[in-house]
Amino acid sequence: MNMSLPMTLSTGTFDTLDWSAIAAQLDSEGYAALPGLLRADEARALAREAGTWDALRRASLDSLDLGRGDLLYFDAALPQPWARWRTDFYRQLAPLANRWNEMLGMTYRFPAQLNAFLERNRRAGQTQTQSHLNRLGTDDYLALHQRNEGEHVFPLQVVALLSAPGKDFTGGELVLTEQRPRMQSRPTVVPLGLGDAAIIATAQRPFKGSSGCYRVNLRHAISRVRSGERIGFELSFHDAPQAANDQHAFDLDT
Repeated sequence: MNMSLPMTLSTGTFDTLDWSAIAAQLDSEGYAALPGLLRADEARALAREAGTWDALRRASLDSLDLGRGDLLYFDAALPQPWARWRTDFYRQLAPLANRWNEMLGMTYRFPAQLNAFLERNRRAGQTQTQSHLNRLGTDDYLALHQRNEGEHVFPLQVVALLSAPGKDFTGGELVLTEQRPRMQSRPTVVPLGLGDAAIIATAQRPFKGSSGCYRVNLRHAISRVRSGERIGFELSFHDAPQAANDQHAFDLDT
């Protein structure tokens, strides 16, 4: 299937993607690759613009004992085109999130629209956006972690790369780990090129075993950048509690 999308990424464009295939890969692996989500020039333009946005809040990974490098958090009102992408991704992913909850015997159901879900977040005191850019230079990295703070946690998020591996930087691979009961962690490196994205499980997902469905635990990281500068972004669909995000708290793999 052709995953090369214009930066406008209209609602109609999202509707033409093979979401059945995307859901099948998420069920099987806990992630789904979206190669060519952005053209190379579009990805580089977004990376350049990132440095001009006053609304971004910088958090040092080193000071958080979460690695080295910078996270640049968006304000509550995400700029375009990020806000539109967040809304349209959520609309497509909410049915899958509800199916995962059903498979796990959970009664919680996500509303069809992002605004309704974010209203639940606000009523529960989850008001701090977690969507951000990550900027990693030589020897920087992001440790294994989850973003699952709060009562309302969406089980999926989107990560993408805005710089070119092998040209702008070396190293810096997206790494996922999955822990199944009574088994060792299974690591996976998700290859991303300039403009590529992946939908990944936020923290947990169902796995269908021989005795039925059970819950598996997932974390993600970015390996050490060996040279250059790596710029990427993450779209999260739930917000963090004020206290948790003020401390930039993460669930770490220690």
